Amino acid sequence: MPPILHRQGWIEVIAGPMFSGKSEELIRRVKRALIARQRVLVFKPRLDDRYHPAHVVSHDGERVEAIPVESAQEMEAHLDPLPQVVAVDEVQFLDRGLIPLVERLAQGGVRVILAGLDLDFRGEPFGLVPELLARAEFVDKLTAICQRCGAPATRTQRLVDGKPARYTDPVILVGAKERYEPRCRACHQVVY
Repeated sequence: MPPILHRQGWIEVIAGPMFSGKSEELIRRVKRALIARQRVLVFKPRLDDRYHPAHVVSHDGERVEAIPVESAQEMEAHLDPLPQVVAVDEVQFLDRGLIPLVERLAQGGVRVILAGLDLDFRGEPFGLVPELLARAEFVDKLTAICQRCGAPATRTQRLVDGKPARYTDPVILVGAKERYEPRCRACHQVVY
């Protein structure tokens, strides 16, 4: 990684369930930084190729170009020269090496924007997102609309053949509306 600059940096986390607008909000912030003529790099896990392999794409079709990566180490290889803004979508799919990397970036004056699921389909904290939430200066926890009752949805319901997934099913299963829907706490179900 190139030498760190001496300017104010920080970490922003955008969290919430699927269909709450996390990627849309990340894209909005990135576009504003680009309008301000800031140097921006956007990353996404290579695993997430639902809409496009080299773009962060919101469910409503907004998009921004991104570098697909497997790991934080691979991200680091792209950080020379050091940008003013680093944005990462779907952070729950990345490795724990992301935590020290974003800490170094923020300490070095980079604005770091992270978006991801805070809870998995079981309603359990997801990957490294809880620790990123704790380390962030700014946190936005978004909600969707429950597909059952219309209440604020804070959970992601995984469906298998139209029925709730089993607690023991694999945590990571990339998908969209064909596998998931937003649910409130009361309507969210997991089969034990």
